Amino acid sequence: MLVTGLETTLFLGFAVALGAFVQSSIGFGVSVVAAPFVIVFAPELMPGAMLLSAFSLPVVQLSVGPRDVVWRPLIWALAGRVLLTPVGVWLVAVLSPQAIGAFAGVLILIVVALSLTPVRVGLSTRNAVVAGAISGVSGTAASIGGPFLALTLQHERPTLVRATLAAFFVTGSMISVAALALAGEITRAQLMAGLIWLPFIGLGFMLAAPARRHLQGPLLRRLVLAFCAVAAVGVILR
Repeated sequence: MLVTGLETTLFLGFAVALGAFVQSSIGFGVSVVAAPFVIVFAPELMPGAMLLSAFSLPVVQLSVGPRDVVWRPLIWALAGRVLLTPVGVWLVAVLSPQAIGAFAGVLILIVVALSLTPVRVGLSTRNAVVAGAISGVSGTAASIGGPFLALTLQHERPTLVRATLAAFFVTGSMISVAALALAGEITRAQLMAGLIWLPFIGLGFMLAAPARRHLQGPLLRRLVLAFCAVAAVGVILR
């Protein structure tokens, strides 16, 4: 296991800030953007540090932003997440950080590929359960749980997407952190890194204020998907 110094943790904080900027703009992205960097430079901090730091952003979003939540699909998605969260905990226990990184990278690429196809994935009970179940595994093992539910919401209005995903992240992260803690998979180093990254989360959120007003078109969506694809390929190759 690598020993992560303060300098590395602070360096990774800027990746967390960039992820917070993206998530504050379109509704998800803090772990999709930051987790590949953490996996490469400090894999021992995964997934606990990302889950702990990323938890604060949706709390802020729900506190200061519109609470335009679509409740029925959200409840079904959370039910799916609870159902398969133990599988994510098991993966953390039996796989190396590198293997979990490859797993996360493949999942990101799958989401990107699905988002670029003409197939419309609608907001239905079935799709919400499936998205929540996949998030239970990937969100717990690799701290990447948002893209799957976001795929079902991508054709909804921006305020609904952001608020529903924020509510999903708050509850889902609590479930995953509690399950990992009970299994003894949350370390002191992960806890400390998660606390150090909190100011970077706040920085990304504040910088995204203009973006929330102006960057809501298809161009931003394509740029984010392209960045996610590059990050995923990079962590898989590593």
